[in-house]
Amino acid sequence: MLLPESVLYAQWFSVLASFVAINTVIYLILGITKILPPIRFGGSKGRERRSETRSIDPDAPV
Repeated sequence: MLLPESVLYAQWFSVLASFVAINTVIYLILGITKILPPIRFGGSKGRERRSETRSIDPDAPV
């Protein structure tokens, strides 16, 4: 659909185009952050986070 030139240079069309552009950038950032793995802060890793063993052997080291 082609619009007349007067519509393309109208103030409301410029505002609408700006809103669509900002909305697109926001959803792009949200999509990228959803794909990336979560960032974990802190020094604990893996087994160090457990306070007790989950092994079948209850006397196993933590």
